Amino acid sequence: MNWGYGATVRVLVVDDEVDLAETVREGLKAEGFTVDLVHNGVDGLWAATEAPHGAYDAVILDIMLPGLSGYEVCRQLRAREVWTPVLMLTAKDGEYDEADGLDLGADDYLVKPFSFVVLVARLRALIRRGAPQRPVVLSVGDLSLDPLRRQVTRGDQDVPVTPREFALLEFLMRNRGDVVTKTAIIENVWDAGFDGDPNIIEVYIGYLRKKIDHPFGRTAIRTVRGVGYRLDPDGG
Repeated sequence: MNWGYGATVRVLVVDDEVDLAETVREGLKAEGFTVDLVHNGVDGLWAATEAPHGAYDAVILDIMLPGLSGYEVCRQLRAREVWTPVLMLTAKDGEYDEADGLDLGADDYLVKPFSFVVLVARLRALIRRGAPQRPVVLSVGDLSLDPLRRQVTRGDQDVPVTPREFALLEFLMRNRGDVVTKTAIIENVWDAGFDGDPNIIEVYIGYLRKKIDHPFGRTAIRTVRGVGYRLDPDGG
């Protein structure tokens, strides 16, 4: 097959279902790919970052792996600034699994069992797009949030936050200066189907204030009564 890249297209497959992985490898080889195959997360991470034969053009990564999960492999790849496109595979079927994978830096997602034709089409699309750019660090005054490293800092001090607090702060920072309603927060930080007590938002706003504002003498997160919340565009 003539890919038009002028070089071999190399793919790493990381999957512990040996028969399926071998079938995928043989099918991809027939489509013109050069394929390496490993069966656990530890070897997958090593191959994607340290193997001497050079960078891969894409990684097909199962979520449920021994050693390290696909989630953790993907997270560590991005933390090491390895931007190789990642197509995640899983036997699970749920929007939260997909969202978790994409949040950790995966580029696409397929649920097992899948069509091999669809797999190849998705893989070709990822390779054509190439490696994604590093996510931009969000900054509001001296408050910074790094989507890749899942890290929050105020000035030169790290601020430990939970995953939910991180998601809430990221939403506020992406909408800095604008008032965001409780409904918008529920839909973007929880989900549109959330049927719990909406006052949980006030609880998490309180948690964030205790971490990013109070210790630093700031009031970055403002309450707009009857409407929602606003992050001061100057960082408080």
